Amino acid sequence: MASKDVYRLINPGRRALLSAAPVLLSTLLLAPGTVSAQISDAKVARFLVPFTPGGGSDLVARAMQTKLSAVLGQPVVIENRPGGGITLAANLVAKSAPDGNTFMIVTIAHAVNPALYTEMPYDTARDFTPISLVTAAPMLLVTNPTVPVKTVAELVALAKAKPGALNYASPGNGSPAHLSAELLKSLAGIDIMHIPYKGAGPATTDLLGGQVQMTFSSMGVVLPHIKAGKLRAIAVTTAKRSNVLPEVPTVAESGVPGYELTSWQGIMAPAKLPPAVARRLNQAVIDTLNAPEVREGLRAQGYDSTPTSLEETARFVNNELTRYARLVKSVGVRPD
Repeated sequence: MASKDVYRLINPGRRALLSAAPVLLSTLLLAPGTVSAQISDAKVARFLVPFTPGGGSDLVARAMQTKLSAVLGQPVVIENRPGGGITLAANLVAKSAPDGNTFMIVTIAHAVNPALYTEMPYDTARDFTPISLVTAAPMLLVTNPTVPVKTVAELVALAKAKPGALNYASPGNGSPAHLSAELLKSLAGIDIMHIPYKGAGPATTDLLGGQVQMTFSSMGVVLPHIKAGKLRAIAVTTAKRSNVLPEVPTVAESGVPGYELTSWQGIMAPAKLPPAVARRLNQAVIDTLNAPEVREGLRAQGYDSTPTSLEETARFVNNELTRYARLVKSVGVRPD
């Protein structure tokens, strides 16, 4: 499935592409006005984020946290568990009790990792219950202002003139930033060194400090630095420009035809989740993402809220597993 199909799946008939928790599940509502029944005896739910604080997934999870807790009437505790290209957090979720009290936010790394790693401590296709998609958005190519480029064409020219001299940061192997950069390298025929971090927060810190020269980032992480003139926006990865930064061109229109990548995030819970619990969690995520304060908060960070049904989510994830298996092989992505 092409990245633009995220939007066709989520919003059938929607023509405008993007320039393209865990909670304590407290209730199965018995009837209006009645006391709700708890799904488990746990008092706190774990919402795992597989990156350090300050990254895109962390910002999205925290944007959801208050409303999700209110919808469920239970406390939501966010746990940052970075490492292993999201596999550390994913393994914790895969091994957790299927009671609806532990789940995580994932990125396209969830679909990429089976093709990237020869061994993993869990089976991506069998050990999770896909709950809902959460967001879809472009990645934004940004550079430290000391890098003497202002366009993709200039970046490609510099990289070809100095093979291997430039580097880029990512939040980790298999992350949207990693895939975005490797796709650019493949299509443009350039050599840029990958420096993986354990999250967008430390990667952005080093980018600001000049220890690395560029990255592909979610907009919410880098927009304040762009507005402050501390980072330079070069291009977006989607097929069309972003409404948040309409003046920034796409990679494809900047001289790399055929380039397109839409980053997405979703919610995963352990496998064998009881159907009633899965439905309740799915509806809670949908209600949270449809809340005006959450929807507008995410949009201000460059994200579209993209809630989906259980069936749509499972179908989408299966298609992405197939898609990224092909892409990883064709582009030659490997862990660093």
